[in-house]
Amino acid sequence: MEKKILIHLPEYRSAGDNNLSPPDAVMDPADTVNGLKTIRELAVFRYTCRKCTDAPCIAVCPAKALEKDPDGVITRAINLCISCKSCVVICPFGTLMTDFFRFKRDRNDLYDLTDEAELEAFVRHSPGGTVEITEAEENHAFQVFRLNEKVLIREQAWKTD
Repeated sequence: MEKKILIHLPEYRSAGDNNLSPPDAVMDPADTVNGLKTIRELAVFRYTCRKCTDAPCIAVCPAKALEKDPDGVITRAINLCISCKSCVVICPFGTLMTDFFRFKRDRNDLYDLTDEAELEAFVRHSPGGTVEITEAEENHAFQVFRLNEKVLIREQAWKTD
């Protein structure tokens, strides 16, 4: 069985808020939209974001770098984003994090989760108890959601209905 990781997103986010610099990771760039996205950014937009109907983050963006996909998930076009952080300031729920806007030229500062050794290193270098290797599957009753074939997220997902 191929190894997967389970990220306990609230604890992982808190580690970043406390300047513990949790590591971040990417999958194949073909899995990303509009540029190199980290696992953390993808997970936060998909599961932590409250998907506001009026989406003030989209309205305030001077570069028009944020938009909703067909599922209502906010996506950020990295090639358009000017890192002004207006969206971070206006988000009424504190979903966006300033570290999303660090420019990443390449994968050198990110773990590649398609590589088993890097996946294991990502788990080892993550703050204790925030990321684990698992054989679990998606299970909404336990707030475990599939981000992709290698990553599960545990988070209280917000519903928009």
